[in-house]
Amino acid sequence: MVADKRLRTKAAPWGIISFELAGTRARVRSILDSWDEDARTSAAFILGLDYLFLTAYANGLALACVMGADALKERGLPGAGLGAPLAWGQWLAGLLDATENAALLRILRGSDEALWPPLARRCAQAKFGLAGAGIIYALLAYRARR
Repeated sequence: MVADKRLRTKAAPWGIISFELAGTRARVRSILDSWDEDARTSAAFILGLDYLFLTAYANGLALACVMGADALKERGLPGAGLGAPLAWGQWLAGLLDATENAALLRILRGSDEALWPPLARRCAQAKFGLAGAGIIYALLAYRARR
């Protein structure tokens, strides 16, 4: 993403993802100090845009998990029972993403509370794990239906 380019610094080599996973006030401070005002505005824009994206990926991955479960069930293959829980997990990932974004926006607005960096990190880690599991499940189920 073009907006993320200005967020890539020595302190934040992965741009917004480095910010999401910072986890501590010291790490967050290092990242924020490496960003100029334009970069911070870009970060806020990306987080705002992510509220739209998270609804799309959560619903899309949930649907892919349900469809994957149906395909596995039709062929009598194992793993069909994982589809529904993983679909619910995608919506949980979306809620975690929204919570993460809210915490990061609080930090960008100047909050120095110790709660926000670890909350954002834990939400990001869980979000990535759930979304990754959904993607892997959907791809394996798609492959099995061939």
